[in-house]
Amino acid sequence: MEKFTTFTSRMAPLPIDNIDTDQIIPARFLKTTSKAGLGDQLFCDWRYDENGNPKADFILNRPEGHAAQVLLAGDNFGCGSSREHAPWALTQYGFRAVISTSFADIFRGNALKNSLLPIVVPPDAHKKLFAMVEKNPEATVTVDLEDEELTLPDDSVVKFTIDQFAKTCMLEGVDELGYILQQEAAIAAYEAGRPLTVNTLAS
Repeated sequence: MEKFTTFTSRMAPLPIDNIDTDQIIPARFLKTTSKAGLGDQLFCDWRYDENGNPKADFILNRPEGHAAQVLLAGDNFGCGSSREHAPWALTQYGFRAVISTSFADIFRGNALKNSLLPIVVPPDAHKKLFAMVEKNPEATVTVDLEDEELTLPDDSVVKFTIDQFAKTCMLEGVDELGYILQQEAAIAAYEAGRPLTVNTLAS
C-alpha cells in the first residue's frame, strides 16, 4: 500500500442513494482473487449497454469523470453484501476517496483496509457539493487525511472523523499485518522481559 497523502481532485457526482455493492461490482465478477481489471468493471451495469459499449450519459464515461479521484455519492453508500471487491474496483479505477452522508459499516471497514477513504459530511455540505459540481464540473476538493479536513471549491473547510488506527495505517502505507510487523522489536523486547513460567502438575 502507498502512503495516503493530501491531494486535490475533481469529483465524479453520482447522486443516487443506497448504492449497494452489487451495483458497484456485480456478483459475476467476484470469482477473481486479483484486483487487476476490476476498475474496468466498476458500475458495469450502469456504465455499459448490453453489447458492452459505454453509455455516454454515465458519469465515468464523460470527460469530467475520467480523471476524478473523488466519488461524490448519495446516502448509505456501499450497502448490501460484504464484498471486498467493491473497494478494490473503486481504487483500481483511480478513486482515493468517496464522499457521502453515510456508509454501510462493512463497506467502510473494507474501504479503510484498502486505502479508500470514506468521508462522511453533513447533509448541508453534501448538498452544497452537488450544487457546486453541477455548476462547474471541474470544481475540485482537497482531501487532508492527517488533519481530517475536506476543503470545498469555495475554500470552506468541512471536518470529518476517521478511525484512528485505520488513519495511522493509511498514512503510513501499511495494512494491519504490516503495522504489527513494524512493532516486531517492541514485541520481542516485551517477550524477552517476561518471566519464564512452567506449569507443573501436582503429583
